[in-house]
Amino acid sequence: MLLSIVVIAAGVVLRQVDRAHFVLGRPWAADARQLISLQRTRANDVTPLLLLLGQWVQIAGWWMLAAHGLLAACVAAAGVAVQFRHLQEVSHAAVHGVLARAKRANLLLAEVFAHHPLGLVPVPVRVRSHVRDHHPNAAEPGLDPNLIELAAAGLRPGVSRRAFAGAVLYPLTLRGLRCTVARLFELRLASGAWHRVAVLLALPVLAYLCGGWAAVICGVLLPRLVLYPQLAWLSTFVEHTWFDPDRRTGTLAEIEAGRCLRLYPANRLLAVLAAATWLPYGDLLHYAHSSHPSVRWNYLRPLERHLTPPHFLPTGLLSGDSVTRRHYTALAHAKDATPELADARSHRE
Repeated sequence: MLLSIVVIAAGVVLRQVDRAHFVLGRPWAADARQLISLQRTRANDVTPLLLLLGQWVQIAGWWMLAAHGLLAACVAAAGVAVQFRHLQEVSHAAVHGVLARAKRANLLLAEVFAHHPLGLVPVPVRVRSHVRDHHPNAAEPGLDPNLIELAAAGLRPGVSRRAFAGAVLYPLTLRGLRCTVARLFELRLASGAWHRVAVLLALPVLAYLCGGWAAVICGVLLPRLVLYPQLAWLSTFVEHTWFDPDRRTGTLAEIEAGRCLRLYPANRLLAVLAAATWLPYGDLLHYAHSSHPSVRWNYLRPLERHLTPPHFLPTGLLSGDSVTRRHYTALAHAKDATPELADARSHRE
């Protein structure tokens, strides 16, 4: 068990090389122009590689830990799910072209270290759906692919309280699990690429070599099919005021201030916990990212301090003036469900 903990710690240390490189000389607060200028002077293709290697070293450590009993295997399942979520967000930076210096390096790092092993869509497909379709159309019915996906899961006008709860936990439901598995295998079969199939087979083999069948079940299957999808789903859930945005005009930052939110603005402990687990690599600062997508996650905090706060600052995820309460109220009080239902049907078709 000690060796597994050492390996996890080594992965954490390896990841800090990239962080230390980019935070050097970072101001406390600055506008996007200043931050992008600094970002360009620090951009490189080496520290992002070390960052991604560190993520996988940590995963190997969790796989090793899974072999040490049931409790350790359960902890390892959560640990791997968090690392998968981190890989998704690192690849998100690559999709925006801010992970590494070279365009090809962004593509290769995202494909090799995240999209291939996690069974995600090819990076060019992700660029189209996220950068071209989502960002300009965030929270716009019929245009935003994320909003269409939320509606397809049941988050539609007129939803009941029970159906709303099921939709929030959609990846954990039987229907959500079937969808996750179907998408994974449809992607593998449709791609027809031998390297994607090879990675699909290699991941459980590597897990088995590190921690036996416990690592395969609790370090690959459970995190990839159940836990990681739920973390990713919740991250989407808290990015925008999806169902009742305050539509504004003006600069991009002013527009995004009307359709974004900022989770845990006054709770430092929960903010740190979220940033370390399910909202990593700047996803907690989604308003700052949406306002200036070309800014790397290391510089979103100084940028956020420079921006006017978004229109909704929830007290938390569940309690008080929460994200969940706002989304449910907006949907439950909506009168016409037809447009969203049509969007959901077209998305499924």
